[in-house]
Amino acid sequence: MPEIVLPILTERLILRRFEAEDLERFHGYQSLPETARFLLRPELSKTKSMEVLGRYANFEFKQEGDWVCLAIERQDKPGLMGEVVLKWLEGPGQAEIGWILHPDGRGQGIATEAAEAVLDLAFGLLAFHRVDAKLDSLNTGSAGICRRIGMRLEASLVDIWHYKGQWATEDIYAILDSEWRERRAANTPGHRPD
Repeated sequence: MPEIVLPILTERLILRRFEAEDLERFHGYQSLPETARFLLRPELSKTKSMEVLGRYANFEFKQEGDWVCLAIERQDKPGLMGEVVLKWLEGPGQAEIGWILHPDGRGQGIATEAAEAVLDLAFGLLAFHRVDAKLDSLNTGSAGICRRIGMRLEASLVDIWHYKGQWATEDIYAILDSEWRERRAANTPGHRPD
């Protein structure tokens, strides 16, 4: 697997490795019940935040099961705004994407921009064939991001998760490398559709 060169710059964002200085902001949003609402785990304690941040800062992306979790920061305003994750799934060319934002970063297109950059990485340098996102069907915000980055709803698995005292339906969104390439070509200046 090629080495991931960081940081990744987008129009407004810097995607980079996590650093020790990110701990307070990281814990600030990871400890919120609203952040953990659609995660299969509870909000994080300070100790757990330190442990997770350490794993994120020292990621390796060499084999199936590995994760790359990148800190999201605005170019014009220093400070952690959230994270975007790419997990290498079992099976040839399979990956999963996800994101979590600090409340200050929501509703500004930050997750969409970060996710598009990670799809560029996944289908470009890393040459994955398919990337999916698995969401609680009630997570309409993340479903909107999936649609904006070109993913389509592939399946809804009714009452497949039981967490936080209730059953939840999992929606699976996905995009293939060929779909990503077509979408990129369509967004390139001077492209004429056939």
